[in-house]
Amino acid sequence: MTVYVRSLETAVPKTMLIQSEARDVFAAQPGLTRLGSRLVGTCFDAAAIDTRFTAVEEMTNDFQAEDPQFYDAATGLLLNPSTKVRNEIFGREATKLFVAAARAAVEACPELDLLDITHLVTVSCTGFFNPGPDYKIVRELGLDPAVQRYHLGFMGCYAAFPALRAAKLFCEADPTAVVLVVCAELCSLHVRTSNDPDTIMGSALFADGAAAAVVTARPGTEENALLQLDHFETVLTPVGEDSMAWNIGDNGFEMVLGNYVPHIIDDHIVGALQPLLARDPELAALPYSSIRHWAIHPGGRSILDKVESRLGLTEEQLVPAREILRNYGNMSSATVLFVIKRILEQAPEPGDERICSMAFGPGLTVETALFTKLRQAPRTAPAERNGQERLAAEAPVA
Repeated sequence: MTVYVRSLETAVPKTMLIQSEARDVFAAQPGLTRLGSRLVGTCFDAAAIDTRFTAVEEMTNDFQAEDPQFYDAATGLLLNPSTKVRNEIFGREATKLFVAAARAAVEACPELDLLDITHLVTVSCTGFFNPGPDYKIVRELGLDPAVQRYHLGFMGCYAAFPALRAAKLFCEADPTAVVLVVCAELCSLHVRTSNDPDTIMGSALFADGAAAAVVTARPGTEENALLQLDHFETVLTPVGEDSMAWNIGDNGFEMVLGNYVPHIIDDHIVGALQPLLARDPELAALPYSSIRHWAIHPGGRSILDKVESRLGLTEEQLVPAREILRNYGNMSSATVLFVIKRILEQAPEPGDERICSMAFGPGLTVETALFTKLRQAPRTAPAERNGQERLAAEAPVA
């Protein structure tokens, strides 16, 4: 049975961070050592990011908060709210992103009724609340209250793939199923000033965003489908358990992102791809660069550099991942879906348009997937901006 992605839409908050301005704010904090200040400049400048988006409006100098919790624009000081404060904001602001992305994905399928959605899979690793985002989406969109709901929490940057894999399994088990998958992350809630290199790197990379897809195998779907879901695989590298982690602290979630991660990926990426490509012997016998599209999760510039070099890919094949990193930063689980959407928006080319995709996360876990691009996705200018307009126009969700 063939399972398809019928729609793929994205959304970001309305507040944009300019990387150079954020660098200057972080570098000016009074608690930094001389080494810490140099690390801030190096990490922010080397991240290959121009802009990011945040759900925390007060994180820019343009917003003057009466009672600032994260950043006091009047003094230029970064504040350090408790995990409780950060998580309360997550409950409010993440709901807006979940709903905006989900609504956009459903609206992109005019042939489907809201009550056609049979399963809902939500994903996030940057906060918790209950009733959770799955419940909020059902209520706000008016889905069938009996829709089967699943939430994948705290998995990290690779979690979009387990969500899509689950959707594929649901559709294979029930050919009438229509699965709505929604990833939303508010990574910026957990930034803080620090002399710790991992914390500085996280502050330089992470951002907020959401992506949603409608997945189904219903007859007739292939006529309008964007993407065919072919295969998924999971690999744990033999080293790296302590090099990438995501823990809960008293003042937000704490990222461990060791500078050795790109080297681990460099050493083990070929082995991680073997089980996936073994599913398609014709691809396995060809050079990696013969696969036309590569949707790599841009966990950082150096990770993309290592993937490109080790697999012998062309600069053009990494353009979608680098563009998303430059314009949006690392939005954890939602990011690789932004990259896939960017590939879908490219003009179709003659021949087979296979997509090999990879995402990396705590463990070190490597999730891989093979897709087939079926047609060009309609593109707004840009698609993500529509999500911002929806968020700005909507009243806060209760």
